[in-house]
Amino acid sequence: MKASFSTLVQSETPVLVDFHADWCGPCKMLAPVLKQLKARLGDRIKIIKIDVDGNPAIASQYQVRGVPTLILFKAGQAVWRQSGVLQEPQLYQALAPYL
Repeated sequence: MKASFSTLVQSETPVLVDFHADWCGPCKMLAPVLKQLKARLGDRIKIIKIDVDGNPAIASQYQVRGVPTLILFKAGQAVWRQSGVLQEPQLYQALAPYL
């Protein structure tokens, strides 16, 4: 998993990683927000979900302490992060400078 994760975030296209857990209520609230964001941005962004319970090494590597945590990667570098739920307009505004 680790090799494929680092490969995924090496992309020139910004990659938004949603660190989540199945038992997390706010994570479920974030799912439709991410769908709206993807619908708005299309190919300008990739969105991947990482289950922190299934991938503890990746979660600890990026010091994910709570879920949901969103981290935006550009060319392999974490350029933005946010914990908690944002609405789509706020999330779009936060990410716009990196797109």
